[in-house]
Amino acid sequence: MPRMLLEVLAFTGYGMWMLLGLALALGIYSSGRGESLVPLSLGAGFVTLGLLVACLRLPAVPDWHGWRMGRGSRPTREAMVALLAYLPMLAVAALARGDNDFWATRLAGAALTLASLAALIYTAHGFGVRRAPELTQATSHLPISRVVSACYAGGLWLWVCLAAQDDQITMGSTLYWVLSLLVLALLLGGVEGMRWRALQGQGLESNAKSRRIQPLTPARFLAAALVYALPCVALLATGFECAPLWLAVMAAVACGLGKTLEQRLYELALARRSRETGPI
Repeated sequence: MPRMLLEVLAFTGYGMWMLLGLALALGIYSSGRGESLVPLSLGAGFVTLGLLVACLRLPAVPDWHGWRMGRGSRPTREAMVALLAYLPMLAVAALARGDNDFWATRLAGAALTLASLAALIYTAHGFGVRRAPELTQATSHLPISRVVSACYAGGLWLWVCLAAQDDQITMGSTLYWVLSLLVLALLLGGVEGMRWRALQGQGLESNAKSRRIQPLTPARFLAAALVYALPCVALLATGFECAPLWLAVMAAVACGLGKTLEQRLYELALARRSRETGPI
């Protein structure tokens, strides 16, 4: 469970970087150096936490994107791609100022978005290869699922950072920001449904037991409630301008816990399907 939580925090951090970089590149992010540095630093903390824990070489977290820390060990390609996203993040941190319309700041924001997107896609592909190399068809939806999950979870935490500002709580308009997150929640639900159906459909031809429709377990129902129901209620309350800051924090934390539980359930189902299907 700790490893799943660290993975969720990592893609949440990349999602914050990606959305922040996109907003800076488009010139729609609120002005102010602190307004940029706070979500940038929070995302860096989320991304770096897994790396720091992996350096301790604990049994629960033996590696970081396939890289086992130790004398003479070299980073994997997956780890290198994840580390490269730090470069534009540092550039944005150095260039962020009161007025974010400076061309170099917008260019660094665009680079941060692209680097974060590349890290999300490549690490998601590496996750599927490491966990179940024989289920490539079932794990083909992982990259898009990881990207949408990162945008949604990272967007909720970015919403927390923006809601803490005194003068402005969203990028441009509260209503537009709330609607964007609600659309992401709807899109994520569809993508996650495709991911679970692909996993359940793998190997149907060779395993008659898999023809049964898998019921929605209480654990998956709880995960869905944490990921979608609570954050959407908080978003709707914000749309009516009656939600305090703690409600935004609760929505972001609930989403993270729900995604951690969902990741745990998915890995268990992936391991079970891998044993049932066998080598292809």
